[in-house]
Amino acid sequence: MIKEFRLPDLGEGLTESEILSWKVAVGDTVTLNQVIAEVETAKAVVELPSPFAGVITALHEEPGTIVEVGKPIVSFEVADDGGAPPSGVAPAGAAATAAAGTAKREPNLVGYGAVVESSGRPARRARTFTTPAVEPVRGSVVAPVDTDPVRPENPVVEPVETDTAERPRSTPPVRKLAKDLGVELAAVAGTGAGGLITREDVQNFVGGGELSAPVRHLSAVSDSVAPAGLAPQGGREVRTPIKGVRKFTAAAMVASAFTAPHATEFLTVDVTPTMDLLAKLKTSRAFSGYKLTPLTLVAKAVLIALRRNPSLNSRWEEASQEIVQFNYVNLGIAAATPRGLTVPNLKDADTLSLLELSAALTGLTETARAGKTAPADLSGGTISITNIGVFGIDAGTPILNPGEAAILAMGAVRKMPWEFQDEVALRQVMTLSLSFDHRLVDGEQGSRFLADVGAILAEPGMVLTMV
Repeated sequence: MIKEFRLPDLGEGLTESEILSWKVAVGDTVTLNQVIAEVETAKAVVELPSPFAGVITALHEEPGTIVEVGKPIVSFEVADDGGAPPSGVAPAGAAATAAAGTAKREPNLVGYGAVVESSGRPARRARTFTTPAVEPVRGSVVAPVDTDPVRPENPVVEPVETDTAERPRSTPPVRKLAKDLGVELAAVAGTGAGGLITREDVQNFVGGGELSAPVRHLSAVSDSVAPAGLAPQGGREVRTPIKGVRKFTAAAMVASAFTAPHATEFLTVDVTPTMDLLAKLKTSRAFSGYKLTPLTLVAKAVLIALRRNPSLNSRWEEASQEIVQFNYVNLGIAAATPRGLTVPNLKDADTLSLLELSAALTGLTETARAGKTAPADLSGGTISITNIGVFGIDAGTPILNPGEAAILAMGAVRKMPWEFQDEVALRQVMTLSLSFDHRLVDGEQGSRFLADVGAILAEPGMVLTMV
């Protein structure tokens, strides 16, 4: 029988994805969980596993096409209910296909495969869309995000044939935007497929479509080249379509800049003692094999300073008119990748030792540069750091990651004449730039936090007086 696989919700309520490439072709025989395509969402580039074992009969979308959730993207010929193999499948593969046809298939999400059992018919469930729960304020350490690709308890989405009328009238990001703007979705007419209410519908309802796009978490930026035909060879202009993650990054920046009242403060610090400590740690046996950088020590200083200044680790919730203060720190690190900017975060970074923080930062940036960051790691951040110093920049006014109260930019470490012990000496100096949401953080609170970070970097021994 012929089975259609519709593009599932790949997490975070995303409504569309771009087909980057197919890993299979019409006529290919595939196995359950075999990677069949690479797709790009607003969060990251991910691999799409096959929900069936059988023969590919049709690829409904070409690479480069943006597809809405729920649209068919590939068709399979699979074993029928009686276990008969698909036509054209070699006898050697028939047994495996028949076995897969009688195995229980749990709905899968990108990166998660269906679980095959020894017996039982395929479990069929209609797709459901739920609003991601806001993480509550916690007083205890939470467990790290489970990324085991084969455990059935991971969040899943059923790739079944579903009538678009069964889909909800809006998606979680649209519902959040409506709450932020005080809009009752029941009063908004949906123009999307099946009456789905879109971002533009909400924006048009409150102000003629002139409001900024809703907040989406900062993610990787698409640096794809303009398709052939958009600009002549050797022409004076090159036009690149604004789509995919580039579109969502722009929306996030506009929403953040015009929603949260930004304030930025600067502090120039003599970090010579920190750089001396860094040199010693690199030669230490305990840190052998670990990549230590100034970012490692700045990140640790930020985590320590937050204990004394918790207001910078919070979020403003317009809908409930509440300030949510976090008793944990999901530390976002802006990473420059071949695809552009991405801000993955370290869950519960405040519980990590310096050694663990070093290893985690290395893994985080390497994964981001490889374009393999999981969507879960690109959301839920509570405060961020951006290292503009690697580009030789001294200071700047960073824009807040949506939903966060503060972001710290660390500038380049430069040797400069500096007052030291009542004399002018050549010292290693760094400028710190702190942007914060003035609804959440008063000038005094922001100044104290920045001063604490600077004090730690100017004299690492100051930590003993702060913890």
